[in-house]
Amino acid sequence: MTDLFIKVKTQQEQNLPFVIFCKPNSDKIVGLFQRNDHLYFLENFEEKGFVFAPFDANDFPFIPLEYSDVFVENVKSKDFFVFNVTSVSENLEAKNDFENLVTKGIQAIKNNQFQKVVLSRKEEISVADFDAEVTFKRLVTNYPTAFKYCFFHPKIGTWLGATPEQLLQTNGNLLKTVALAGTQLNIENQEVIWQEKEKYEQQLVTDFIVGSLEDLVKEITISSPYSVKAGNIWHIKTDISATAKNKNAFQKIIKSLHPTSAVCGLPKEVAKAFILEHENYEREFYAGFLGEMNIDLLTFKLQKTDLFVNLRCMKIEDKIANLYIGCGITEDSIPENEYIETVNKSMTMKKVI
Repeated sequence: MTDLFIKVKTQQEQNLPFVIFCKPNSDKIVGLFQRNDHLYFLENFEEKGFVFAPFDANDFPFIPLEYSDVFVENVKSKDFFVFNVTSVSENLEAKNDFENLVTKGIQAIKNNQFQKVVLSRKEEISVADFDAEVTFKRLVTNYPTAFKYCFFHPKIGTWLGATPEQLLQTNGNLLKTVALAGTQLNIENQEVIWQEKEKYEQQLVTDFIVGSLEDLVKEITISSPYSVKAGNIWHIKTDISATAKNKNAFQKIIKSLHPTSAVCGLPKEVAKAFILEHENYEREFYAGFLGEMNIDLLTFKLQKTDLFVNLRCMKIEDKIANLYIGCGITEDSIPENEYIETVNKSMTMKKVI
């Protein structure tokens, strides 16, 4: 066991907060280990540390650098493991419940309540002996292009994930974000072709982000959409960059983007209200955001923020892994196909537990 994971075990034994993470395409694992068990919240968004924000709340927990120790370690691939999941069992009750939820969403769109809504479900998987080190290493090996993390706080719980979606990256006044939508299972030697439903959904996400930013930034640049692979899934991605009008704009920018239409819907507030009323479970930190605030914890460079949307994630509770999975619903959605999409996405976490 290396120094970083010895520290992880010590924090767990002492019930102290920590986060370990590995950025997309990085060969470094970074750990931030809090020296007390206090639950801190962002106050002015100028704090330095690691934020872990929920889907539906105005208070954003974070681990402050000021009260923490930083460990950095190289990824040693020979110690890690690759697993393949080729099939999963089907829960007919869960299938029916989710398809009924999607049907309600489609009807609400046809009734002009909103243009799009992102609906999700929670799936419970038994985990007899959860091991943070082994599970995190599997995440790192299986999902090199994702943001991989393991977060623990005694007042929040244990969360892990491998998310493909950036919320916001800043360097001084420069910022980058992405629009990510559409889902297609990777099939070897098969060309990726997107249907109009996925293209439309992607355009809605792009339009939402640009609309959210336009009063707070200048010089917006938008790439053409392109296909990107995340684990066993393909998505459509658009890169968006801009310059903040001033350094005080980032709090407003983050709050205007979160939750994005890729995890909520359009218009945002109406879609969010529908989600909270009809999903019948608490998303907690699923579809929230997480990452470094105002500092690069690897290089200690300031004025650098790197935030990701908390997708492809799970919460560990009493030998149960709670998996959170969702998909974007438009008027053209087919309930059974949307359920199949959540099954495909669930494999991200099922491959590591």
